[in-house]
Amino acid sequence: MQLEKGSLDLVLVPCGLVVMLSYHLLLLYRILRHPATTVIGYENHNKLAWVRRMVQATPDETGLALSVISSNISASTNLASLSIALGSLIGAWVSSTTKMFMTELVYGDRSQSTATVKYISLLVCFLASFTCFIHSARYYVQASFLVTTLDSDVPATYVQHAVIRGGNFWSMDLRALYLATTLLMWVFGPIPMFACSVLMVLILHMLDTNSLPLHQHQFTVRKRQALTPTIATTTRQQTSPQNPMLSNPVLSPVTFFT
Repeated sequence: MQLEKGSLDLVLVPCGLVVMLSYHLLLLYRILRHPATTVIGYENHNKLAWVRRMVQATPDETGLALSVISSNISASTNLASLSIALGSLIGAWVSSTTKMFMTELVYGDRSQSTATVKYISLLVCFLASFTCFIHSARYYVQASFLVTTLDSDVPATYVQHAVIRGGNFWSMDLRALYLATTLLMWVFGPIPMFACSVLMVLILHMLDTNSLPLHQHQFTVRKRQALTPTIATTTRQQTSPQNPMLSNPVLSPVTFFT
């Protein structure tokens, strides 16, 4: 009976990992060959259109692009902090409670070596997630530098490359957290781990499938030159002083008090 329990980890855990790996390889193939059928490809298409519009933006509209990029940077840094905190928690857990979950409630291998492999796998997943989040924030920071380079001939492809790379690392971060969730179920036994892997793949398949067609974005440049003379004339009319004393820079009260 003990041999059968120990053999469950050798059968169900690799099967669960193979299910997760096979799904993500299939997802990668769909992203590269048929991006319109995936949510990641749909989002990348919209991001490319957004970058093309932001590159053509006026200096007054640059703040909108910075606010969008800064929100992504904040989300990446917060989740990176969460990942490293969870990794530290797992390390403290291993050092303090070496015999936790090695009871009769766990239907599987309860040896010390298997428990160590469980904790190390969780720690590796959280560290990988932390690394990907940091790289995501790095590419978004690079995109913010390129967007704010006013009156420059920086190609839009440079900004698109930085934004897409940041989004790809963000997706890898989430996949590492999903894998960590399935490995966390392994702490309770190989059966919960395999069931969580199958359930996770089914949920991810529904979330990663896109049914919306790709919209071909068309942008129109706002005409500001026609409004410039009117605005300038109105400004001159509003700022022209009625008192001749105000027109003298020496006798002006504003100049005096300044």
